[in-house]
Amino acid sequence: MEYVIGKRQVVLNFSENFCKTEAEVLNSNCFKDVWNKFVQHMIKTERQDMIKVFNLVPSTDDYITLFKLLLSFSMDEIKALNNTFAKAFEKYYLVYNLVENFYDYWRKLERYAVIFTRATIDGIESTSFTAAQSQFNNIILSTYRTISEKLFGSKFPIYRQLPAGVNAALLISKHKWMSNDSIYSFLKDSEAIEQILIRPPFISYSDKNKRTGTYPEVFENPINEFKDNFKASEYYCYSAKVGSALAYVYFHRDYLAHGITLCNLFEFVPLSDCKGVKPDLLYVFGADIKGESTFYYDKENDIYVGVAPHNSSIDYFGYMKKMLLTLYNTKMIEQGNLPLHGACVHITMKNGVHKNVVIIGDSGAGKSESLEALSEVAGDNISAQLTIFDDMGTFKMVDGKIKAYGTEIGAFVRLDDMSSGYAYNEMDRAIFMNPDKINSRLVIPVATYPQIMLGYEVDMVLYANNYDEECESEVSFFKNVEDAKATFIRGARKAKGTTQEVGLVESFFANPFGPVQREAQTRVIIDKFFDELYKAGIPVGQLHTKLAVTGMEHEGPAKAAKKLFELLEN
Repeated sequence: MEYVIGKRQVVLNFSENFCKTEAEVLNSNCFKDVWNKFVQHMIKTERQDMIKVFNLVPSTDDYITLFKLLLSFSMDEIKALNNTFAKAFEKYYLVYNLVENFYDYWRKLERYAVIFTRATIDGIESTSFTAAQSQFNNIILSTYRTISEKLFGSKFPIYRQLPAGVNAALLISKHKWMSNDSIYSFLKDSEAIEQILIRPPFISYSDKNKRTGTYPEVFENPINEFKDNFKASEYYCYSAKVGSALAYVYFHRDYLAHGITLCNLFEFVPLSDCKGVKPDLLYVFGADIKGESTFYYDKENDIYVGVAPHNSSIDYFGYMKKMLLTLYNTKMIEQGNLPLHGACVHITMKNGVHKNVVIIGDSGAGKSESLEALSEVAGDNISAQLTIFDDMGTFKMVDGKIKAYGTEIGAFVRLDDMSSGYAYNEMDRAIFMNPDKINSRLVIPVATYPQIMLGYEVDMVLYANNYDEECESEVSFFKNVEDAKATFIRGARKAKGTTQEVGLVESFFANPFGPVQREAQTRVIIDKFFDELYKAGIPVGQLHTKLAVTGMEHEGPAKAAKKLFELLEN
């Protein structure tokens, strides 16, 4: 395929056709299709100002001819050559406005490029992967400026170097890790990602902005429902490290934004490092099936398999992320480790002392907000603060000691409850999602893979309580292990709009992603680890964030962070 145009995206195949000149851009089939999509959008949304401009020429396709002429001639020269556009040039300022609107429409599309490690004569060499993105960006800018300035009547006094080419590009190849007779052999012709290039700010929009429910386990492999009709050329494979596990995520091209966002959250594994290697986790996102998302443990191949259907109900990054965490956490439980839904931070105090604090709580409990507030409250008294995990981590027993490990290298941050300047501070590396909606998010790298997998001895474990309006202290500790386990296992929080839940809700161990599906096994593991925490004299308590208390959304985490810092300092 030369290109694919979806509902809100364009995927360009630079290996098959790469526009090197302004004329090639305007002569391309893709340009014509995007123009027609723009025209249809203006008519559908009843943009009367644009519709009036369309009527200045016999056909909207004539505007493409006009754009081509404007590359080489002035308006006066075109009038002499072709009387078709005389009426349009009488109101050239309207045509100029049309070009500006079309340019804005193009830039609001999610624009992607793919480059194969093989190339055709009309395409581009894979060795030019990074240079191609800049070259294409310059060609699009140049095309726009040449046409606009002819209509404007002079050179622009101010130039804005906006990202006008593609938002992201993929260098892709093939990855056959299974045998020919494997049940998974249908995946072998999918496009495997070798490299990703992102041009920030990367902003994506999805049909949903909340996640709902958990993932039920099934006992027949769900891939049997679609493997015979699987269209491999429409899927990309992202190879990742999810904690200590190797994961292959096969996602449909309609969900490219979610697939690319994985690079900010999970450590990318180059194909050279996993060639021929069977994964621990396998996820097909956007499969041609009916029904809900499910997971399955393939005992014969020792692979945890997740499948999500191709429909608008899963068009939210949370569905991409949480299934992977469910698969990983289930694997950890089977190994006798304890999955944690929470956050862990490795703090280096000004005096050189290190502290490792774990905060456990379900979505919207105030974990991330409190840690962000801790940085602000402590100021120069903390010389370094490293996030080990910001959503999901694991307790493991190593040499008789409890150590915390991360699962993700990034954070999936809810912007609604962060300081107003947070998003701007992270703009260069962050991927933004639905920034105009409630529960807007960004995904940003916060640590390296070696850092999250180092293993950190735990100094304090807290439960994030976002709902209690009255408390004696922002940080309180449980006197005995049974009281502690009761609170952590109850997993209570007041819903904050991060999911479809409302009011005060509970989830087993505040973790619907693994422990809920393996409750009996998890209870045994909780007993083991909490008994060890108390045996080792590690403080276990509650952090009263008050994030869900009206009027305390910012003050609550700030006060909790201040009290936490006082305890750490002493």
